[in-house]
Amino acid sequence: MPPESFDALRALSKRQQEIATLLRENGRVGVEDLASRFSVTPQTIRRDLGELAEARVVTRVHGGAIIASGVENLAYEARKQVAQDVKRRIGEAAAALIPDNSSLFLNLGTTTEEVARAVSGRSGLLVVTNNLNVALELYRNRSIQVIVAGGTLRPTDGGIVGRLAAESFSNFKADIAVIGTSAIDEDGTLLDYDMREVQVSRSVIANARKVLLVTDSSKFTRRAPVRIARLEEIDLLITDRLPSPELADLCRNAGVEVIEVGGGEPDGEG
Repeated sequence: MPPESFDALRALSKRQQEIATLLRENGRVGVEDLASRFSVTPQTIRRDLGELAEARVVTRVHGGAIIASGVENLAYEARKQVAQDVKRRIGEAAAALIPDNSSLFLNLGTTTEEVARAVSGRSGLLVVTNNLNVALELYRNRSIQVIVAGGTLRPTDGGIVGRLAAESFSNFKADIAVIGTSAIDEDGTLLDYDMREVQVSRSVIANARKVLLVTDSSKFTRRAPVRIARLEEIDLLITDRLPSPELADLCRNAGVEVIEVGGGEPDGEG
């Protein structure tokens, strides 16, 4: 938990502090279980979790919350649960911008996997990826050529990371790169947890003609230690919603087009 989260935690209610304690003990809490435990309505618990998310103590997932970390990513299965419906809409919006008969980079992330799912029926694509989940989604379509980057396989999520994977992408010049990120700082910096993954992401950005960032709004309340890129290195951001006018200004000043697909709630539900 970031140091400022401790200061924010002291300002929260006793119930919210108890929720934070339960999260540290169990890693995950559910709205209905918490409502029953504290004899309050689910709406009250959702407000509590929303305030805890603003304090960067938790990350919202469908039906509850999981413990937040500024130095370690969530487990893959937990990441898949965050904003599932929103990620699907983001994936469909990104797919609509990818023409048939084009070359495409898809890197790691549960949202980029939704993009792969949305283009899985297309034709004439050449897809280079370091994400085994993406490759498994696409390889059955004989109209899509899939090239899997070499490198070190990360067993936690099927990601291929490290120097060899980064060099694999440098052999190509793709029409479009679709990338994800683990966190977005207040100044618009894209951040991640694994330096080996960041090596690959930087190579993906450097070797694409156009870069699409796909991310749900929960990433705006998270922290991570490793810098991927500056906002101005991105051409287009697809998200459910921008959290503040300040970030909208950052995107405009950086020349980043923004597509908001909607559907995300401020408390992370949906």
